[in-house]
Amino acid sequence: MNLLIPIKKSGTLIVVVALAFLLLSLQANAAVEGITGTSPAPVFSLTAKADYITVPEGSRIFMWGYADGDGNMQYPGPTLIVNQGDAVTVNLTNMIGGVPVSIVFNGQDDVNASGGVQGALAREARYGETVTYTFTAANPGTYMYYSGSRPELATEMGLVGALIVRPTAGGIPIPNQAYGDASSAFNQEFLFLLTEMDPNFHQMIEKGKMNEIDNAGYFPVIWFINGRAAPDTMLDSHTPLLPNQPYNCFPMTHPNERVLMRIIGAGRDLHPYHAHGNHSRVIARDGRLLESTPGSGANTGEFTFTNTSIPGSTIDAIFSWNGNNIGWDIYGHAIDEALNPLLNEIFVQSDIPAGLLAADAAVSVTSGVGFPAMASFRAVIWNGPDFAAAVKEVIRLKRSAPGSDTFTVVDRGLENTAVSDWAAGSAIAYTDHGAPFPVILPSQEVLTFGQFYSGSPFLGGLGQLPPGEGGFNPNGGFFFMWHSHNEKEITSFDIFPGGMLTMIIIENPTVPLVNP
Repeated sequence: MNLLIPIKKSGTLIVVVALAFLLLSLQANAAVEGITGTSPAPVFSLTAKADYITVPEGSRIFMWGYADGDGNMQYPGPTLIVNQGDAVTVNLTNMIGGVPVSIVFNGQDDVNASGGVQGALAREARYGETVTYTFTAANPGTYMYYSGSRPELATEMGLVGALIVRPTAGGIPIPNQAYGDASSAFNQEFLFLLTEMDPNFHQMIEKGKMNEIDNAGYFPVIWFINGRAAPDTMLDSHTPLLPNQPYNCFPMTHPNERVLMRIIGAGRDLHPYHAHGNHSRVIARDGRLLESTPGSGANTGEFTFTNTSIPGSTIDAIFSWNGNNIGWDIYGHAIDEALNPLLNEIFVQSDIPAGLLAADAAVSVTSGVGFPAMASFRAVIWNGPDFAAAVKEVIRLKRSAPGSDTFTVVDRGLENTAVSDWAAGSAIAYTDHGAPFPVILPSQEVLTFGQFYSGSPFLGGLGQLPPGEGGFNPNGGFFFMWHSHNEKEITSFDIFPGGMLTMIIIENPTVPLVNP
């Protein structure tokens, strides 16, 4: 995808995106950004304010939002990050004239409030008033908070934010787990707070015509991840270009690492959020681990390519990409090159206890755990400790029966290796190491180059490009689009690309992630 296409009023922001890549100033955070307070009794002071946000086609839109104390109004509000068991206090002061404001904390029990007046869903702060909310963050997970005062308008106007409760054991935080269980372990985590907007409502409220709004006519034309529409989702966090939209969404990871997706449906509509590159495993919904019994881990989670985000609901999902069985060596290695332990080039290794003769139609391994369950796959057989120097045979196998350690021989002597008799104890590995690239790329004269193409089809590879092409991929990563699968939602005012869209970069394991 080439982001340097003409977009009305947005040339400056697009060029800034390009410069961000060229200067290697990408912001990819391994931990969700937010404010933390002091555990075990964090205190947050939020101020409801009115201000403006900027969308990629150049419009400034009137908003309400929560601010961190005296700071700027934010869309969405500051992400509140606390520890399990914390006694949380949130002081809300309302500086929006003419409307009461409150906070509802989804998923939190026994929320107490003082000050202000009682509203339909929560105690409300009128202009200039402060309401104090207290609760104990009893359960780890991903949650949202929002104004319960006319929420159909308040959330549309921006009074919404994320609450993250991190797990603890004996009062000590458990790092890199979402729910204090190994099934929720992650290497990086990213927030996807999904919203939509009808600017006509905002214009009417700005003009003092809130009571004339007809919700039956609601028609969103712009969609957001963390308060930004693409391509702004990929700009730096806290860029001065977007002073009221501090949070970006630009995931980065390495092969075989685990990315925690914290997805929040913070608007009115359903959003089918789609992650290209691989499925993800849903491990929790609404701050509750999907486990059959306590301590069993997320064993009732589902694998999905598209996570349907429901208004007011949250999803935690684990995404991982490894390129296994893709059909070619993603690093471009020859089969006789030494293995690099950083690259996890051997997916699964076992041995052949009874050996394998040239005429055999099947082969048994000591343990078939980890080999593909159903699909045929490429394997390499060799003898001796020195993989690079050893004689090897490339073979294609398919498991004979579910759970079996015996595999049917589909083909042998592939990739110019010889069919051989292999002695008992020979090594066998499920691997793409040395698998050749399956096509011959056309010459540059007949190619159209996207800005994310590095000049090489291999992960971490860089190649020559014509002048003026490329430039967005300095480390030779693999880019995948993550976006709403309701295709209209990846536009802004019917202009593509825009809306609920970002990219994830899979970087070579030898490349440090920026701002880890």
